[in-house]
Amino acid sequence: MDRNRVGSDHSTATLSDVARLAGVSTATASKALNGRDQVKAETRERVFAAAQQLSFTPNPFARALNEKRTGTIGMLTSDLDNRFVLPVLLGAEDAFGAGATSVLLCDARGDAIREQHHLRTLLARRVDGIVILGRTTNPRPSITAGIPVPVVYAYAPSDDEADTSFTPDNYLAGRLAVEHLLDRGRTSIALVNGEPSYTAATDRAAGARDAMSARGLTLAGGDGLYGQWSESWGRQGTRTLLDSGRSIDGIVAGSDQIARGVLDELRESNLRVPEDVAVIGVDNWDILAQAARPPLTSVDMQLQELGRAAALALSTAIGGASSPGVNRLPVRVVPRESTASV
Repeated sequence: MDRNRVGSDHSTATLSDVARLAGVSTATASKALNGRDQVKAETRERVFAAAQQLSFTPNPFARALNEKRTGTIGMLTSDLDNRFVLPVLLGAEDAFGAGATSVLLCDARGDAIREQHHLRTLLARRVDGIVILGRTTNPRPSITAGIPVPVVYAYAPSDDEADTSFTPDNYLAGRLAVEHLLDRGRTSIALVNGEPSYTAATDRAAGARDAMSARGLTLAGGDGLYGQWSESWGRQGTRTLLDSGRSIDGIVAGSDQIARGVLDELRESNLRVPEDVAVIGVDNWDILAQAARPPLTSVDMQLQELGRAAALALSTAIGGASSPGVNRLPVRVVPRESTASV
């Protein structure tokens, strides 16, 4: 198979065909199409005319292999409006900016076809490497095969262990949340979680269960209640716990949105926070946590640091040293009034 053959279904012309029609070598045709200075102006014009006549479009994947570094990085996200993607993006851009690297950002909007289009565009722009930003922490399909530049996955890890991925440690988030409540004297702790189809929810639940088990305890109400990532579910889940008659003195909410609903339901049930029930959320979304009544203790996923780590790994890979595997980065508790000691 001719490796210079165009990948389009609408053309069978190859670089060799262009060179033959222009009366030059394949190497000269390649230099002309790639804008190299070693080619005379009249020769370049002849090559471009031949390429146009044959409807030849250079394969960006093959072209990227032959180019020198450009100091340009591609960042491809599935959902630019996602609030979890933005801090990762900012952290990565900060790291790249410190090294005077330009960043080209593309948003695939969750569309696999659009994603492939953006990949071709980035390679045609001769990026030195690509960061793939996922919209959830669920593993995503790898696209590394066939890409001639280094690829690093951020937030959503690749499903291929040979790839380099960075994702927050959701297991640690659940464990730290429970340990925070236990350290404040709470022993009857329940979990109002998000959707079980999300690995973030199941990983946080596993961490919470293990933290309780380490103290010889179990979560109140079983392994946790699962529902939507919403305030309305937080209210509903809390109502279910209270109606069960269980004595609860602490609640871990699977997200800050859920926690806001938990706080609302506790207040409407005349239960004081933190005096009667301490509440902790996950994500440390400032606009929710700081404006909650009372201000919400939350686990910060440190997403900007995750973005910086992914950017550093990509820069290292461009330099020739890769580090395959999934890197689960640490998280931390940010204490506020909702879990204050009483």
